[in-house]
Amino acid sequence: MSVTTKTKAHLALLFTNLFFAINLSAAKHLTSQQLAKPFGINVVRVGVTVLLFWLLFAFGKITREPVQNNTIEKKDWMRFAWCALTGIAINQLLFLKGLSLTYPIHASLLMLTTPILIVLSASLVLKEKLGWFKIAGLLLGISGALVLIGKKDNSPEGSTALWGDLLIIINAISYTIYFVLVKPLMQQYNPVLIMRWIFTIGLVMILPFGYTEFTAIRWNDFNTVDFTCMALVAISGTFLAYLFNVYGIKILGASAAGFYIYTQPFFATAIAMIFLHEPLQWYKISAAVLIFSGVYLANRRLK
Repeated sequence: MSVTTKTKAHLALLFTNLFFAINLSAAKHLTSQQLAKPFGINVVRVGVTVLLFWLLFAFGKITREPVQNNTIEKKDWMRFAWCALTGIAINQLLFLKGLSLTYPIHASLLMLTTPILIVLSASLVLKEKLGWFKIAGLLLGISGALVLIGKKDNSPEGSTALWGDLLIIINAISYTIYFVLVKPLMQQYNPVLIMRWIFTIGLVMILPFGYTEFTAIRWNDFNTVDFTCMALVAISGTFLAYLFNVYGIKILGASAAGFYIYTQPFFATAIAMIFLHEPLQWYKISAAVLIFSGVYLANRRLK
């Protein structure tokens, strides 16, 4: 493998998490300015992503290079549907709804609990043994989440942050279930093919919930910054982020992708402080230390 290929893969994973971080502040701007509601934004971001994935299929070669199989077997369609439900419909709807009620920094830190939830689900479902490190990691991660959830202030989000944080956690649980469901598909099919069909099925699922809010988007009131934010959410924060993530995992593996997720809260914090003027308070720093420590211990392997 050439150094150039490895470098591209590392950059892809780095930009994946930068795009996700930008997505937080861009979506928050649209909802806080009351230009669009969360479910309406979801229809735009998933709809644009579906269109781009199908254009990529029509004019590109990446989805026509099978990992093992490029034709979906009949028995796997139900798993695709469950992945679309947990990874797109529930995940995307609850994430933006929760983000509209809480702070971007809260959302980025709470999403970091996903690796901890994966460890917990592996213990409950796959009966993997929980050692002392994993137990300590789970307790630290939960403590950090509780610090965020229990804190209120006098900002506009202060009264709704609790509900927003809870929705973000449910979203993380849904993504954890998706992660478990999609793993067998990743071993059998081309990852981009999987993404294309999961987003397509997911769009059908979210339309009944988001169509009304989609038609209510105040496009006529959008200025250049607002259109840029919507493009950042739909193109870089969804389509490119998922595409780059798949490329990075394909070249470097899932463990490398897992490492880069730690960069997302730092990007999200800096962007939210600069563009949304969100303050970095001590309780957020304390929660970050607890969650980062929890993720590290929960995923540490004994020699």
